[in-house]
Amino acid sequence: MLTLSHISKTFNPGTVNEKKAITDLSLYLEPGDFVTIIGSNGAGKSTLFNAIAGSFYTDSGSILLDGKDITFQPEFRRAKMMGRLFQDPMRGSAPGMTIEENLALAAGSGGWFSRITRRDKERFREQLALLDMGLEDRMRQPVGLLSGGQRQALTLLMATMVPPKLLLLDEHTAALDPATAEKVLEITKSVVEEHHITTLMVTHNMHQALELGNRTLMMDGGNIVFDVAGEERDALTVDDLLAKFRQGAGKELDNDRILLS
Repeated sequence: MLTLSHISKTFNPGTVNEKKAITDLSLYLEPGDFVTIIGSNGAGKSTLFNAIAGSFYTDSGSILLDGKDITFQPEFRRAKMMGRLFQDPMRGSAPGMTIEENLALAAGSGGWFSRITRRDKERFREQLALLDMGLEDRMRQPVGLLSGGQRQALTLLMATMVPPKLLLLDEHTAALDPATAEKVLEITKSVVEEHHITTLMVTHNMHQALELGNRTLMMDGGNIVFDVAGEERDALTVDDLLAKFRQGAGKELDNDRILLS
């Protein structure tokens, strides 16, 4: 479904600020895979997402999505096939537009109130009701007035209104309070399962990395140092993950945010 073959990316090559962000990384995802990713700051997680989304072209290697080579396809074209959520809830929606206008843009139904049909409104109301946040009764309200958790849940709904071939979740609950984060995660699991969406999710929570989805990757130094799925993954504990990281990376995982989670 998603095939990354020997991709590499170096920023500022040949200068004192040269940074090898991804080095000869290969990865294959089956259709419907829900893969969680763990790694310290600078491990290459967000760079990997940016490479897949087309925020930049890789220096080498190839990227195939659903059998189509998208290695040199621009970001705006890839966006039609991918959904993406960021850590910042303020990204991914237009704060000056209403909830229904944002949903209309995501659904390809227009975006301005006069162009949204009654059928669109009914559909949006039904989808919003599934979030159980009362947003179905606030469809004319500007998105900028919503809380961070409400905006993130709305962005998730927008990203999957037309089910994408690939969903990228870049620590999308990290900026939320624990209760709201748990709710957004439950919505995430429900949406992904309902539409059978192939998903990559970066998380700093090692328990989540083992509990969510069907496969877990650990990254360090711009590459994958551990990849586990199936019964082997089901039997792992957090301590096991730390040991696997030590074995694969040749050092201890020293990220306090991950360890304290």
